Amino acid sequence: MNASRSDSVRGGGRATIGSASRRESDRTTSGSAKRTYGGVSADERRAQRRATLLDAALEIIGTQGIAKLTVSGLCAQAGLNERYYYESFDSRDAVLAALIDRIAEELAGAIIGALQTAPADTRAKAHAAISAGIHLLTDDPRKAHVALVAGMATPELRARTNQTVRAFASLVAAEGIDFYGITDPKPDPAIDFRATYLVGGLVQTLTAWLQDDLTLTRDELIDHTTDVFVLLGEDLARRLT
Repeated sequence: MNASRSDSVRGGGRATIGSASRRESDRTTSGSAKRTYGGVSADERRAQRRATLLDAALEIIGTQGIAKLTVSGLCAQAGLNERYYYESFDSRDAVLAALIDRIAEELAGAIIGALQTAPADTRAKAHAAISAGIHLLTDDPRKAHVALVAGMATPELRARTNQTVRAFASLVAAEGIDFYGITDPKPDPAIDFRATYLVGGLVQTLTAWLQDDLTLTRDELIDHTTDVFVLLGEDLARRLT
């Protein structure tokens, strides 16, 4: 995957991953950013505290549920004074949005890395990307719970989750266009439709699987998902090329 497409997924495209949450962390005075203690700048210390709070939020939501995410509980889990919470966040939704964005960035990195190293074969590419994504979310079930359950808790979070789905659909569409050598400067809208259908369907299927509504092993889930991606991708490629 080329660098420009990677950038569009991580923050430069029409459906960005993570940009809004980073803006939430920029509420400090200019003077404090210049002070350095023990070789660590104020900005670096603030980033470390923010990461610690997000780690704590992942643990609380992933093991106890979103209802247990409070300012006092979060700070106690993180081992930080409450004033450090307010230097980065102004609400529980802001914490959740930042955590969802962080997981999405990890997911994008895993998928892009898998695509870059997979053999140049339709099924191999699809299997590698799908496997990387599903493993990232299910090797640590807390991440799946945040991304697929907590991300639907409020209208604002649902909107953010939908934005993230669109970003990954754009990634799938771009990969398909590149892999099948589609050179039309205005690609057929069917490409975007199928990519959105595939990613949205995978989100719903993975959610059902995590809730034990599908009696499949994880490997079977990956294989069946790969079958669907390849089937719809190759069918559309035959029509357009």
